[in-house]
Amino acid sequence: MSKKIVVITGSPRKKGNSFAMTDAFVKAAEAKGYEISRFDAAMMNVGGCHACETCFKTGKACSYDDDFNIIAPDILKADAVVFTMPVYWYSIPAQIKGVIDRIYSLVVGGKDISGKECALIACCEEKDITVFDGVRIPIERTAALNKWKMVGEVLITGVLNAGDINNTDGCKQAAALADKI
Repeated sequence: MSKKIVVITGSPRKKGNSFAMTDAFVKAAEAKGYEISRFDAAMMNVGGCHACETCFKTGKACSYDDDFNIIAPDILKADAVVFTMPVYWYSIPAQIKGVIDRIYSLVVGGKDISGKECALIACCEEKDITVFDGVRIPIERTAALNKWKMVGEVLITGVLNAGDINNTDGCKQAAALADKI
């Protein structure tokens, strides 16, 4: 069965470690016949939620017409949503946080987004696995709130400079994540 997977990245470094893991995941998922829609949030214009609660009043997910309205239709059609990112200051990078916050518009707009699968791919500079708490917990809670099933997390410590991921099994783990979806 071909699944539709939306991959949303949060890194501005196209040659960075989280992008390398994302590429490994996408390649493995495509090899399984899955349809991938990838959105590199750091290269898009997505602002934060304005809490105006006028979602879908204009026919689009958000009344503030930015690039989230390009992403939203694919999230609605997706069987799975995969978030990939580096950890920035112990939290989710702003480049992807706007997308996550704007998923609110789908809920307020009365769209049934339950039943999707969700996964997380992330990396950080430090060796302490608890550094991921500021990313992992909000993604897990977002999934739970939306009635999405968390199918896996790839959390790789000790990578900072572009290419450091090659000294880990992060890309291998990211590729294996495609088997869980």
